[in-house]
Amino acid sequence: MKIDSLSLSPVNLQKSILQEDEMSVSGEQKQTFGAILSNALNDVNKLQLNAQQTSVDLAAGKVQDISEAVIATEKATIALQLTMQVRNKVVDAYQEIMRMQV
Repeated sequence: MKIDSLSLSPVNLQKSILQEDEMSVSGEQKQTFGAILSNALNDVNKLQLNAQQTSVDLAAGKVQDISEAVIATEKATIALQLTMQVRNKVVDAYQEIMRMQV
């Protein structure tokens, strides 16, 4: 049984931000915040689709090991929960800024 290592989007996102800072020093083009956010959301979507496909394969009998389906589903669940928490923090920060008096 092959066990894949977990790769969480936020950790990779942090690494990509650090790499972007290093690349900006060397003169290469920086990736925008929107592009980083879009890539992170695409990664979460891929995890969701992978979990769905694994569940379908398990129901069809293509996957013999139920742990593969459980792991894929948990990866997708954790990634989605993290995405929702980040969204909530961004909305809270925006609301706090909007409450500031000028």
